[in-house]
Amino acid sequence: MSEKNVETLQYRFDGPEQAPVLVMGPSLGATWHMWDRQVPELAQQWRVFRFDLPGHGGAPARPAGSVAELTVRLLATLDGLGVQRFGYAGCALGGAVGIELALRHPERLASLALIAASPRFGTADEFRQRGVIVRTNGLDPIARTSPDRWFTGGFAAAQPAITEWAVQMVRTTDPGCYIASCEALAAFDVRSELGRVGVPTLVLVGSDDQVTGPAEARTLVAGIPDARLAVVPGASHLVPVEQPAAVTDLLVRHFDTAWQPAHDSTTGQTAVPAVAAAPVQPALAAVPPQAAPIAEIAPAVVPPQPQGRPDPYDAGLKVRREVLGDAHVDQALTGADEFSGDFQEFLTRYAWGEVWDRPGLDRRTRSCVTLTALVAGGHLDELASHTRAALRNGLTPDEIKEVLLQTAVYCGVPAANSAFRVAQQVIREETTPQE
Repeated sequence: MSEKNVETLQYRFDGPEQAPVLVMGPSLGATWHMWDRQVPELAQQWRVFRFDLPGHGGAPARPAGSVAELTVRLLATLDGLGVQRFGYAGCALGGAVGIELALRHPERLASLALIAASPRFGTADEFRQRGVIVRTNGLDPIARTSPDRWFTGGFAAAQPAITEWAVQMVRTTDPGCYIASCEALAAFDVRSELGRVGVPTLVLVGSDDQVTGPAEARTLVAGIPDARLAVVPGASHLVPVEQPAAVTDLLVRHFDTAWQPAHDSTTGQTAVPAVAAAPVQPALAAVPPQAAPIAEIAPAVVPPQPQGRPDPYDAGLKVRREVLGDAHVDQALTGADEFSGDFQEFLTRYAWGEVWDRPGLDRRTRSCVTLTALVAGGHLDELASHTRAALRNGLTPDEIKEVLLQTAVYCGVPAANSAFRVAQQVIREETTPQE
């Protein structure tokens, strides 16, 4: 993606123009106003930069389907403003952007704060299911239940104005952008990479957070080499709103003390404190460099590279999980034994790695074709799982209905009648919001 074609983000600045920049990233469903009560104090010594996610807070509805894409858009926005180095504090999805910055663009970060964050947010199935509900019912069911996820019960009861603000903030978000953000969180998993986060990191979490709570925070602290944990009592997921003074104090202390020296763009190096040289071991010092046998410095033997196409199994497993869901695939693979294991491998490699992963048709179209074929063959058990897959691939219940009506003409009314019963039950289960 060329820089000139990269979308930028809606933003605002607060604080002195010449002060170091502190970027603050919001949670899914929230706007930059979630940081309103931190800004007055932070802006006394930092140039505070806040941004909105696509489709949030009136920002242009240009969906970003991955954390990496959101990060690219953020950097393009900052580049356009001449901001090269900054501190970063992010909440939830905003925290995922912070981890992505630390992993892929460490030279840009001076220090990092991760709030209500996780190296993996729940399961991919949970977020794709949320996308199905929004696509079918709009954002109202998510908006009405957001206070339960974001705040403790006592806070929500005592602060009805803030609770209603939270509901309206979600309700006015663009549904397509919200769904894309759910997809971004579904695909985000950096558990194996945390050891490469090289900036001082504050991990901050509410003690009562039921979304990304203390357990997820401890996973971050255990994986990031230079990280410390702060648990804020009496707070849930949107801890900057629920306990603003405590969060502000923690952020000020962290960025005051952990701001790393600037990266030198002329040398490509970052200044680090001098470290005393380790004493040379006498036995090693006695061996002159030229004493090494020539054979030991001969070029390494390069192993032969495999010929032909790469094995499609891994790509197929990824697509299979994305379409059918982790729970379904785990059940199929776990249930495989010596007799059926080869068949499961065959399905993953050829059905999913060879066919479903081909670029010629998008997944919505492949779902339409698959539903039709299953109705024609009378495969009602498979029809149930692929109706769920069709919803995950972006088909609406009305579009699935149209596919089944088409099958009534070409596959027969009895077949379509049975298919409607199966699909109706699945759609009811998958699109009913959980209160």
